[in-house]
Amino acid sequence: MATKLAPEQVIPSDEIKSMSISDAPEDQQMTVAERCKLILTVGEQCTKEDELRNLLERKPEPIAYDGFEPSGRMHIAQGVMKAINVNKLTKAGCRVKILIADWFAKMNNKMGGDMQKIETVGHYFIEVWKSIGMDLEKVEFVWSSKEINSRAHEYLPLVMDIAGRNSIERMKRCTQIMGREAGDNMPLAQAMYPCMQCADVFFLKADICQMGTDQRKVNMLAREYCNQIQKKDKPVILSHRMLPGLKEGQNKMSKSDESSAIFMEDDEAQVNLKIKKAHCVPGEVKGNPCLEYVQHLIFPWFNEFVVERSEKNGGDITFTNFEQLSNAYASGQLHPGDLKPALAKSLNKMLEPVRSHFKNDPTAKQLLRSVKSFRVTR
Repeated sequence: MATKLAPEQVIPSDEIKSMSISDAPEDQQMTVAERCKLILTVGEQCTKEDELRNLLERKPEPIAYDGFEPSGRMHIAQGVMKAINVNKLTKAGCRVKILIADWFAKMNNKMGGDMQKIETVGHYFIEVWKSIGMDLEKVEFVWSSKEINSRAHEYLPLVMDIAGRNSIERMKRCTQIMGREAGDNMPLAQAMYPCMQCADVFFLKADICQMGTDQRKVNMLAREYCNQIQKKDKPVILSHRMLPGLKEGQNKMSKSDESSAIFMEDDEAQVNLKIKKAHCVPGEVKGNPCLEYVQHLIFPWFNEFVVERSEKNGGDITFTNFEQLSNAYASGQLHPGDLKPALAKSLNKMLEPVRSHFKNDPTAKQLLRSVKSFRVTR
């Protein structure tokens, strides 16, 4: 069933660092064009912008959906970036349903398929998003196992209909959503998984599928299913960029390699060390994870990026947009030795409320202790 946080569970606003998207007055009415523009900043790809505009015109509070497998500690791509995106969506008038995909995690052998551990990680996820400043007023956390069990008479026929209308080869093309590659010996669960995830879109009555680009194939399957059943209103697919890992050539941050990811409760020293070791070639903008973190996390959060330098090295400098930063870096005006400490400082400022929550809240503290003791499985 949907989980709504009780008022006493919500951290007071003065304990949370505000994100720049929350600076506008709460009662300010946005036009459809303004709402559309803000929502489009969430995704790197959008299926059809005209469909999004039409949706906003006919539906004041569209439902945006995302889902996560509880699979271990949360890194900044899941934590910070998701909070930024959700807050943009709610500011634009959307209601957001976040599916805690516990059954999917079991199918994918996360936490060794142990449902008790998976549930613990799911609760830990919620505590992280709560402490980082996600706007929870218009957010519902939905546990897939509980929701499916309570409405199996709706869900199972939907899954079977989707399965009956698609080939195994079509399902194989969706295996990327599980972080797997298709093969002759792939488990049957990998064929079932896309059918169920496709069904979730309709089961949760989602108008917008807001997920990473790695989930695009199964989201497009949902649009294809609309054609098959002659459903006119298709879900809008809004796919956000995948943040890279810290190492060279890592296109996606991975929690299975702890040295390639910054976790939401990493302490200040850990963040400093990881950023210090991060891939960051002088003068190279493309494929530079440090610059991507500034672009997709720091600028949306703080509206600026401050680099503190000695007078000998040019003095302090404040960048107000990514174009300024990338030009300075490409020209050699900004060196990795100055970029990295500034990035680490901004990330630590951002993550401090999370650390404080998991240090001082007894429930959160125990959840983190448990999650850290679990072995991450793939």
